[in-house]
Amino acid sequence: MQGIGLVFLFVFTVVISLVTPSISSAETKFSDLQGHWAKPCIESLVKKKIISVNKDGTFRPKETVTRAEFASMITKAFPKAPEVRKPIRFADIPSRYWAAEAIRKAYTTGFMSSYVDRVFHPTRKVERWQAIASVASGLKYKPNTNATETLKTTYTDADEIPKGGENAIASATEKQLVVNYPDVEKLRPNQLINRAEIAALFCQALDQSELVPQEYIARVKTPPTPTPTPTSTPTPTSELRGVWLTNIDSDVLFSSANLDKGLQSLKQLNFNTLYPTVWNWGYTLYPSKVAKKVIGRAVDPEPGLRNRDMLKEIITKGHQQGFTVIPWFEFGFMAPADSDLAKRHPKWLTKRSNGTQVVKEGKHDRVWLNPFHPEVQQFIEDLVIEIVSNYKIDGIQFDDHFGLPSELGYDDFTVALYKKEHNGQAPSTNPLDPEWVKWRAEIVTNFMKRVFRAIKAKNQDCLVSFSPNPQRFSYEYFLADWETWERQGFIEELVLQVYRDDLNVFISELQQPEVQAARRHVPVSIGIITGLKDRFVPLKQIQEQVKEVRERNFAGLSFFFYESLWNFADEKPTERQSSFAKFFPTPIKPPNLIVGWEPPSS
Repeated sequence: MQGIGLVFLFVFTVVISLVTPSISSAETKFSDLQGHWAKPCIESLVKKKIISVNKDGTFRPKETVTRAEFASMITKAFPKAPEVRKPIRFADIPSRYWAAEAIRKAYTTGFMSSYVDRVFHPTRKVERWQAIASVASGLKYKPNTNATETLKTTYTDADEIPKGGENAIASATEKQLVVNYPDVEKLRPNQLINRAEIAALFCQALDQSELVPQEYIARVKTPPTPTPTPTSTPTPTSELRGVWLTNIDSDVLFSSANLDKGLQSLKQLNFNTLYPTVWNWGYTLYPSKVAKKVIGRAVDPEPGLRNRDMLKEIITKGHQQGFTVIPWFEFGFMAPADSDLAKRHPKWLTKRSNGTQVVKEGKHDRVWLNPFHPEVQQFIEDLVIEIVSNYKIDGIQFDDHFGLPSELGYDDFTVALYKKEHNGQAPSTNPLDPEWVKWRAEIVTNFMKRVFRAIKAKNQDCLVSFSPNPQRFSYEYFLADWETWERQGFIEELVLQVYRDDLNVFISELQQPEVQAARRHVPVSIGIITGLKDRFVPLKQIQEQVKEVRERNFAGLSFFFYESLWNFADEKPTERQSSFAKFFPTPIKPPNLIVGWEPPSS
């Protein structure tokens, strides 16, 4: 196929966050940008070193670009884009060619492709449709509506778009990436794109839309809908109605009879998604060859679990009743201090700066496997891939325990690794030192990237879900930088745990910028706590929080946890069940990024 790469290897939305270099404002004052429509956008990208400055101090906004130059811009705009295919040797790109590395990266990340016979044509000029399609392809965008109709109703020259480019252009249009100056309805697909137009395209893709004149942003035109009758009520087309099922303070997973009863109750109340724990207390809740080899036990030895494959049961029964089943990797890198896992692999454990290892979680003594140790990483990845490979799951979910408490990380292995990368300097004794937090968080991020790719290599349709605390807490106290993970495309469903009693604080967390940004890329639902064994959550609080979530048009809700939906409460179980029946009066499917999900319109 000619032109920029248009093949989607798998569908997931990627939007990349940038590290902004410090450049003086004087460097962005160009003599040829006075009064230019794209000036704010261009200056922003120059400051970020995404687009270069000419030696004579001009920007030359009308200058066209070659494919090699465009590849260089792409890699600077999206430096953390994940590789989706192996590199190839281009026949016309010498190893010492100035843009060889940028071309390699633009190809492996899916932004650009070769021509026939592995020819890249680095000096060929880039057309507008090719640049737009390139960004849409690299970001793994896919049209949610009929591409032909979208283009026909949006652009007066839609028939000029080359065959093979329609889907990418339509998806870019839906995402409001396309900027048409001076006529917003004229795409001019076959004209050569200039530097100013590329800047505008990048600003749109990088969530800097405020720097582009709104009147030039192409938007899909939708036909008018009939005015609803006064008695009609708008209803969402999908909504997550999830619940976490754990083996802590709950018996629902400990027998087939309990599981049957629990699923029946949830089905009657129109829940649609189950998050059953599969890794807890240092054991798997399914027969595991990986666990048998590493821990010495293939399954949790507790009565009611040791002779069963709980995961197989809940998948079979759940699917029969129409539930989406997403196993929850609850303990992550955490384990009980007295567990077989901790005793058999003491060198896998990490510690504080004072040498202690035990971390209290409530009344329980926990230790943490070292997420920076290659053997630990391999063990955790093997457990995850074992589930993905052997069970017909709809997805798999991780939470903050896929990180590490920031007070830890002072074990000999990690300290030695840090010193090796910092000229012998030891890490800060302050566990919240920004540089020390960032260094450890980046290793966790790279591991998350590795696990994501391994999951997708086994099953592209397995949804990767994450249920963290708010970003500030996750990052600083668990080294789980989920905002970056979401931007890099390693999260396909976000269920944010907002376990707050104060309604104003609860609402404040819903309004955080990283939450709102994530909603444009993936389904974002809100986790609401319904109680713990020693913490009663009143029904009124649950009702208020459900109302706030729905009024803000989030993708749905999930409740922690099953047992406290109507137990562990002062109200009668029948009263609480009646309330949930009012929350979910009719069945509905959960949102799913992989099978076609649209971000909220407001």
